[in-house]
This record gives sequence, C-alpha cells and structure tokens, in this order.
Amino acid sequence: NSRGTASLLKDSISFTEVSSAGLFEGHDLLRRGFTSVKSELLPSHPLQLTEKNFQLNQDKTNFATLRNIQGIHAPLKLQMEFRAVKQVQRLPFLHSSNMAMDILRGNDECIGFEDILNDPSQSEIMGEPHIMMEHKLGLL
Repeated sequence: NSRGTASLLKDSISFTEVSSAGLFEGHDLLRRGFTSVKSELLPSHPLQLTEKNFQLNQDKTNFATLRNIQGIHAPLKLQMEFRAVKQVQRLPFLHSSNMAMDILRGNDECIGFEDILNDPSQSEIMGEPHIMMEHKLGLL
C-alpha cells in the first residue's frame, strides 16, 4: 500500500504552509474589530477612498510641483528625509506626536481634527508593553 500512502502525503498540507500562513489562527477581535464582508468589498461612502488617500495625494501633488519648480533633486531629497523620519519610532505602546513629519509637511502650525480628538490618555491602543512589542517583532 505504498501507493496509497504516497497519494495521502501528496494531498496533505505541509507543516511550513500551516505555520507561516496561520491556517488555524483565529481572527483577533481586540486588535482588528468585528469583520464585515460588506465593508471589505465596498467603501461605505464615495468620498471614503479620497479621504483615506488624502495625504498621499497631497504629497504627490507637492512633489510634482516641487519638481517642476526646483528640479528632480528637491523631491528626492524630501522623500529621503520622509523615509528617515518614518524609521525613527517610539515603542508601540507609547504615543508619538510625529512632530518631525509635521514639520517636513508644513503642518506644524496647523490645528487639525487629529490634534483635538487624538488625546493619548484616551487612546484604546494602550496595552501591555511586552505583548505589543512581541506583536510588532512578529514573535507572537
């Protein structure tokens, strides 16, 4: 019956597939919230995608304008600075104001929606530091 055993092994799932893809891993309700098929398929409002990508679209427009005025070196230098600022982060359980990114974008003198309603003391992200760090490093 070696032929039958070979076909069973051929049809089975490898151990690396199960462990890397998380086949038996459940949905993390505390981190991701309730799932809804409708919200995954379509945005709830036509302007939702525009608002979601507003900062990206604004950055692209600013880079194009900067390129037309000063040449290719100016947006490349600014993108390099953005990348450097994004790499420097606090630990995942500490609130960060992202002041360096606001200065680079010119938003340091503006008061926006996120400045008023983004109070770190009312944050729902705060959790146990060890678990959050293990999750960020992919150990959990």
